[in-house]
Amino acid sequence: MTAIEKLVTQAHGYRKVLTLAAYVILIAFSHQAAFWLRFEGVVPQEQAPLQFTLLPLLVCVRLAVFMAFRLHEGVWRYASLRDAQDIVIGVGSSTFLFFVIVQLLAGITLYPRSVFIIDSFLLIGLLGSVRVARRVYGASTPRSSGRPVLVYGAGDAGEMIVRDMLQNPGYNARPIGFIDDDRRKVNHRIHGLPVFGSRSELGAILTRTRAEEILIAIPSAPPKVLRDILRQLTNFKVRISTLPRLSAIVGQQIGVQQIRELKLEDLLTRPQVTFDHAPLRQMVEDRCILVTGAGGSIGSEICRQTARLRPRLLIILDRYENGLFEIQSELAKEHPDIELRPVIADVTDARRVDQVFAEGRPDVVFHAAAHKHVPLMEGNPCEAVKNNVSGTRIVAEGAYRFGVDRFVLISTDKAVNPTSVMGFTKRVAELVIEELNGRCGTRFAAVRFGNVLGSNGSVVPTFLGQIANGGPVTVTHPEMKRFFMLIPEAVQLVLHAGALADQATLFVLEMGEQVKVVDMARDLIRLAGYIPDKDIDVEFTGIRPGEKLFEELLGEGEVAEPSSIAKILRVRTVASPRP
Repeated sequence: MTAIEKLVTQAHGYRKVLTLAAYVILIAFSHQAAFWLRFEGVVPQEQAPLQFTLLPLLVCVRLAVFMAFRLHEGVWRYASLRDAQDIVIGVGSSTFLFFVIVQLLAGITLYPRSVFIIDSFLLIGLLGSVRVARRVYGASTPRSSGRPVLVYGAGDAGEMIVRDMLQNPGYNARPIGFIDDDRRKVNHRIHGLPVFGSRSELGAILTRTRAEEILIAIPSAPPKVLRDILRQLTNFKVRISTLPRLSAIVGQQIGVQQIRELKLEDLLTRPQVTFDHAPLRQMVEDRCILVTGAGGSIGSEICRQTARLRPRLLIILDRYENGLFEIQSELAKEHPDIELRPVIADVTDARRVDQVFAEGRPDVVFHAAAHKHVPLMEGNPCEAVKNNVSGTRIVAEGAYRFGVDRFVLISTDKAVNPTSVMGFTKRVAELVIEELNGRCGTRFAAVRFGNVLGSNGSVVPTFLGQIANGGPVTVTHPEMKRFFMLIPEAVQLVLHAGALADQATLFVLEMGEQVKVVDMARDLIRLAGYIPDKDIDVEFTGIRPGEKLFEELLGEGEVAEPSSIAKILRVRTVASPRP
């Protein structure tokens, strides 16, 4: 660090004091210049003493008003129109107060009234000029260090983030230009940086500029656009970053601290739907909730979301102590005011299940306990039947006998036209629920949806582990497709479906379009900073027993009808279902 840089760093600690000192100098200069301009350089003898004797009073009045308007707290490098407005108001107010003291209270009529006006305009110009000069200097100072960044999006967000990058010396990157699909912006400049071209020219622009990072500065960019950008970057080893979605930054100033790496979730997120949470509160608040499989991916998220609805008692049940301990610790920390009861139990143990129902008397049951791994269940069919069928029947009959209000089964798209042991067992579990519904006051419902992103044992964690080990990433078939949904989104819809249990027995969630698994694998490789099939290979291993090339959400004889909640469909049977 040079001597000048050290001096600047030390001066930052006295910024407010130095700002006030600068104000004193500017106020004095403006006042003297106003007299000089008023009298064209020759101040008459009767007015000459006033420009010196009244200067201390003027300085005190202006500084008091400036401090009241907090003008000394502004950061000049971020000067804006709001700062200009504050300067005008501060100078105008202090001038009026000085005028009242001099002319009306002190009765000093020799002080020229035109000087009040000239001084005000001069001071406004001076205060504004030093701020603009500081901002222009910060923006024009070349950034020779840091990785070169191309900013995709020459709109408001792109302009703000580039401005902050140019003015933020602590950010280890320098913007070199923009990319935007609006052809009217191409070949124009923003903050001195060119708009090189559109998305279709991305490859050529990267080759020409040798950028090391692409920053996607469009918070409202749909997943389809993000996926298209990622596909075009397949052959380029560049970092990909983005800004949070609009819902996450509303009312905030966009800055470099909000830049984050692009994630797989960004490529799958669908438009958010605003839900009415009143039915959920009515179902959960001040009631006893039982969640089976509470240590799993879906079960633990059900626990989190129901805990926010303030149940009277939350019973979390699982047979694996490690997962149960983790969710118990998390809930106890986040919701210390909620009574939490962790239970180690196996849903296939009827006596133990009855004991849990008798002691807790739950009002609502979310049954998430299940074996879900397709190839493993192919090799262990007896365990699949025991857990997924017998376990569901035991818990459901317990709910029936102990007067539970609602029972919600977490089902799967693999239960539709099943080709695997796991799919068959989940379809039978659905039929168990259908058979029990209507026999008592308990309302039974099953919610059917596809894969959830990042769940235990799912494909995404497997791919990430393979990438971390240097590959290869293994995919069963190039045409393999699956539905994918984020865990919080799926559980939110499950809870709302539970609130609709009196409308139908079976619900399906709108999952969007199916995604090719090989495309997801390549996206993950690209997001990790590698080039697919060059840095890390993708290998096809063949379809495993029980797997299908694509999944379905409706079986033969089933039709989906809209429910009262968006993205949740009621399933109606128009023909005899086939187990």
